[in-house]
Amino acid sequence: MENSVHPEQELEKHEDSTTETPEGQSEEPVLAEKKGETTDPLKKLQDDLAEAKDKYVRLYAEFDNYRRRSAKEKLEVIQQANEQLVKALLPVVDDFERAEKSYKDRTDKEAEGFLLIQNKFKKILEQFQVKPLEISAGSNFNPDLHEAITQVPVTDEKLKGKIVDVVEKGYLLNEKVIRFAKVVVGS
Repeated sequence: MENSVHPEQELEKHEDSTTETPEGQSEEPVLAEKKGETTDPLKKLQDDLAEAKDKYVRLYAEFDNYRRRSAKEKLEVIQQANEQLVKALLPVVDDFERAEKSYKDRTDKEAEGFLLIQNKFKKILEQFQVKPLEISAGSNFNPDLHEAITQVPVTDEKLKGKIVDVVEKGYLLNEKVIRFAKVVVGS
């Protein structure tokens, strides 16, 4: 019995010859599939759960950042709108102050009514954190707060580079300058 090859051996030889990998491919995917089959299903579920948790945390953080950013932008838009309104009302404040100077000597009912309206208007501006810049003659010139509209020669050396006169008051809104004070500086 020379030809005593078992059918099982022939089958193994046949499988080996048919499972050759085509050119350009490696045997790694086949091994990966075999390894994937042998992995624990619990481990796979744990990996999937960890991946889902990671995606959830990232999505939640991204949404939280979006929510904060949009709230901040909304607040900025409101503040900008308030700033524009206050800027438009500042000439009215100037008119009230000029009228107050002309009513100073009068004590009649019209002057009293005018002063009540002016005080109410000032209180409303204060409620919205609008404050006038308090500037006096002789104080230092600060380009962050003041706008020099002209320079005048002064005889006193102490007034050189200092504010000589305030032409128009400056105002702050929430500690931000919304109108620079127009001043005359000594030279």
